[in-house]
Amino acid sequence: MTKATQTASFLGVIFTIYIIFLFKIIPLPEIVQEDILPVLPWWALVTFGAYSLGNIGYHVYIFGDCEDAYRELMTEIQIAKNDLRTKGITVD
Repeated sequence: MTKATQTASFLGVIFTIYIIFLFKIIPLPEIVQEDILPVLPWWALVTFGAYSLGNIGYHVYIFGDCEDAYRELMTEIQIAKNDLRTKGITVD
């Protein structure tokens, strides 16, 4: 079973349980049924968004320097500049 299939199965089960509670097939206490259940999808969306932004921010913060890639890029830039100079183009 792939990760996508596992995720789809999990979300399908969660969605089915939510629909069962939302349409009162299985009754819940009135406060939960009227006040909490209708806003649960929005809460989940906001929570997922906050987690995603936090995760992206954390990984940008710990982004490691790649010294080898830097040296390789600088070498390629120098080769390109030399090639352009041989063709008569002025390069800074």
